[in-house]
Amino acid sequence: MPQEYNGDLIPRAKQMRRNMTAQEQHLWYGLLSGYPVRFRRQAVIYHYIADFYCDKAKLVIEVDGAQHLKPDAIEYDHIRTLTLNQIDITIIRFTNNDIDHRFDFVRKMIDQYIKDKLAASSESPCRGEGAQRLPQET
Repeated sequence: MPQEYNGDLIPRAKQMRRNMTAQEQHLWYGLLSGYPVRFRRQAVIYHYIADFYCDKAKLVIEVDGAQHLKPDAIEYDHIRTLTLNQIDITIIRFTNNDIDHRFDFVRKMIDQYIKDKLAASSESPCRGEGAQRLPQET
């Protein structure tokens, strides 16, 4: 599937950048804005707007609020994940609760994923593994 670009989403993405949730702001200013590998906020990819996207690691990071637990949203997120996986993009999802209460763990997970992905990509191409949720700490 070719990576099409939907320019009609640009105004919405800009609006979303100006109105990030508290959790998106925390992740952006607490880690991603200064990360050694470039991330973009509310990036238009294919026909979707990703919360955060790193082109070098082919990684989307989503911060999900309670609205993502509704059946329609679950189905939409699943279709979106399958679509983006077809163009070799992996999605990692964190909940607002993860950002609020497990931020150090979130940072470590993102950092480890990117380091592993970039190390592996220098040896061989990687396919996206689908949307991933954080394991629960015990």
